[in-house]
Amino acid sequence: MFKYDVIVVGSGHAGCEAAISAAKLGMKCLLTTLNLEHIALMPCNPAIGGPAKSCLVREIDALGGVMGIVTDATYIQMKTLNASKGPAVRALRAQSDKKEYMSYMRNIIESIKNISLKQTMITELIIENDEVKGVKDEFGLEYYAPSVILTTGTSLEGRCYIGLQSVSAGRMGERAATGLSESLQKHGFTLKRLKTGTPARVDSRTIDYSKLTIQPGDEELKFFSFEPDRPVRKQVPCYLTKTTEKTHEIIKANLDKSPLYSGLIHGIGPRYCPSIEDKVIRFAHNPSHHIFIEPEGKDTYEIYVQGFSTSLPADVQVQMLHSLPGLENVHIIKPAYAVEYDAVPALQLSHSLMTKRVKGLFCAGQINGTSGYEEAAAQGLVAGINAYNYLNKKDMLELSRSNSYIGTLIDDLVTKDIQEPYRMLTSRSEYRLLLRQDNADERLTETGYKVGLISEERYKRFLAKQQKISDEIERMKSVKVSPTEEANCILSKYNEKIDKGMKLAELVKRPNIDYKVLKELDKETAELNLPSEIYEEAEIKIKYDGYIQRQNRQIETMDRLEKIKIPADIDYNSLSHISTETKERLAKVRPATLGQASRIGGVKPADISVLMVMLGR
Repeated sequence: MFKYDVIVVGSGHAGCEAAISAAKLGMKCLLTTLNLEHIALMPCNPAIGGPAKSCLVREIDALGGVMGIVTDATYIQMKTLNASKGPAVRALRAQSDKKEYMSYMRNIIESIKNISLKQTMITELIIENDEVKGVKDEFGLEYYAPSVILTTGTSLEGRCYIGLQSVSAGRMGERAATGLSESLQKHGFTLKRLKTGTPARVDSRTIDYSKLTIQPGDEELKFFSFEPDRPVRKQVPCYLTKTTEKTHEIIKANLDKSPLYSGLIHGIGPRYCPSIEDKVIRFAHNPSHHIFIEPEGKDTYEIYVQGFSTSLPADVQVQMLHSLPGLENVHIIKPAYAVEYDAVPALQLSHSLMTKRVKGLFCAGQINGTSGYEEAAAQGLVAGINAYNYLNKKDMLELSRSNSYIGTLIDDLVTKDIQEPYRMLTSRSEYRLLLRQDNADERLTETGYKVGLISEERYKRFLAKQQKISDEIERMKSVKVSPTEEANCILSKYNEKIDKGMKLAELVKRPNIDYKVLKELDKETAELNLPSEIYEEAEIKIKYDGYIQRQNRQIETMDRLEKIKIPADIDYNSLSHISTETKERLAKVRPATLGQASRIGGVKPADISVLMVMLGR
């Protein structure tokens, strides 16, 4: 008999974080995978981060996860997006070496003695009295554990489409996971079909780069992990091309060959990552769309055609790619394809990511209806931590919307009846000025330390950093710049002027003034030579102090609703003065708090007021 504390089914980004976190906390883990060579595979774009997603990666790192560390060790390009905009929307993005990323992650997994790897297909859950007891694989072998985490990605009954042809596969070149969907349904779970896709890979040697616009990385490097001494690596450029009128004509002429438009695919695709045929039809007023040419690694000529996802036939794909400037003679290594798969609607989960129906059973990643490596990794980390908490009868880790994008992500999943694959966006957070990538360590390192994934040494280093930020803010509030001719000469370069002495903290609140200008104005500031992670955080806290205080007041208001618990066995149908529609929505989600109830779509403020009164009684 094979016995473990935790079994993780699937070795994508969610599965890796789940197994690593649970094992580091002392759990004996079994990590099963359909293919040992595909651990931490990036089946779509070879990149980590971007808007909102960079916050997720920084938060994973602050809690003690590994995605940021692996990304920093294997990047081939680092770039800050929206660098000229406010801190709430700045986003770090790394172009990764796909093979190095997988190898580095596998090395971490194999270095942890508590993790056992197994290449097999899990086909059945072993459940008794609404508690998970283990799993059974395709060979009839049984593996027992009081906690199981499902991180199956797009593998559940997956089917890949190229034109009107299709094959059973979770992703092209890898078999689908069969049997587990049937087992889930047998135990009362509802499933739904979702759809995603990936672009073609092409041969770099057949691209005419003279017709493309170069997209270099940043000269001043930023990193995802808050750990020190991140590696400085040689950067590789990406490139930009655009679709043409001919591209659009080819797509429109072949829509009848699309499995999506012909009705072969019934699953709903991601709204914020549409196929190129979707873009051409939905945004018909756009004469062209940006297409990014991104290398898959530093030692390969395989190129990812970002923004050109499609499920049209292979021969049509050749025509489409040849219509792009610079790609007139390009050779396709792998065609684009769409994949349709089973997912577990996340309304069946609690905020801990444990299912409501079966104790000890957790779901994380794309099985919960999300898209994106970062979203998956964040859920995997939370599920791994909570599998440990469940087994040790500790309070579950349930992050809030006000302290993290991870909390926002999970709350959206378990509260809102989301129909298409979910992607994290900054606009999904009502507290995005507080939830920035730069302060993720301030928000979550203490939580990671209490959980047990942040070391004592790292925690002390974090506290020292926070003290330095605090000291610099106080110093900036006390040091004054006089209105000398020299000072105004410097300020004039930035269209600024002072007529009286001003504190550094007052000056940096001006839109045209940043900390680098203060270095020019004040000798002491220049001589301090503080690292950017200190002075940038101090500047943001001062410059946006009014907005930050306003958001903190909003959080205090919402916290009052979050503290009002709703009994798990409440009979919503027995409540009066609430509409039938609202009762149905509340009964479907079964919110744990009044705050969660207020975020359910279609539930009105008046309904919350009535519910509050009734709970008071």
